[in-house]
Amino acid sequence: MTTATDTLNRPAPTGSPLDGIRLTFGGLLRSEWIKLRSLRSTVWCLGIVIVLAVGVAAASAGLYHLENISALPKDVANGYVVSAATIGLSFTQLAVAVLGVLVISGEYATGMIRSTYTADPRRLGAYFAKFIVLAVVVFVVGVISVGISAIVGTVIFEGRGLHPDLFSSSVLFPLLGGAAYLTLIAMLAFALGSILRSSAGGIATILGFLLVLPVVASLLARLTQATWVENAAAFLPSEAGQHLYTYVPPNAHTVVADGIVSLNAWQGGLVLLAWIAVATVVGAILTKRRDV
Repeated sequence: MTTATDTLNRPAPTGSPLDGIRLTFGGLLRSEWIKLRSLRSTVWCLGIVIVLAVGVAAASAGLYHLENISALPKDVANGYVVSAATIGLSFTQLAVAVLGVLVISGEYATGMIRSTYTADPRRLGAYFAKFIVLAVVVFVVGVISVGISAIVGTVIFEGRGLHPDLFSSSVLFPLLGGAAYLTLIAMLAFALGSILRSSAGGIATILGFLLVLPVVASLLARLTQATWVENAAAFLPSEAGQHLYTYVPPNAHTVVADGIVSLNAWQGGLVLLAWIAVATVVGAILTKRRDV
């Protein structure tokens, strides 16, 4: 009788304080931001982006061979400053590509990805949180690096008697395009890293897209004189993306040979976005279906 009474009077077990709590997408974003900023590779890669961009811009602005400066039109001066500010993208794109791969492949290498997917069993929330945080951080750093490069280049050109208009729309658009290009390359690298789940494999693949394929395509086009090879090369990520930061003078008319594909900034950006979309979807599907 006593046992029955004790059982009836005993309070029902209370739930865990964590019951009913669900990890929101905002929480995933904060988590991925903390992880990204705490990685040593993030500091190194983004630091290299800024130092390389500014250093190369300063060197190129100081070494440009300028003749009859007073007679140079404003469009030419603007083209010089855009070229100086964006010439370093050929190098800084490699740093953000490495970072994009490491953001996802590093967790697979250390096994931390298990904790990430335990916190988010559906996986895609964590996947896209990493994707968004990476894109925002790289874009901000890209704007800073290209902006400082443009200012440094303008100061050096001013000292040499050349007076570009840094706030002209024809200058600002390719400068923003340079930051956007770095962001898109980091996003593509992230997607490839999620597909391959290997730091070495992901880095080798993205560097192959950026460095090897354009050279191979260029050699084949010269050797074969085949128009289709040259046209196919125009749709490679780096070749299409470079139009985002190419200076185009106002009211310029581009003459293109018959049968040769010529992309403008918007078209080049869309081509690069198409590469990213395909790789990102494949990465998301594999992330959802594969075992950790």
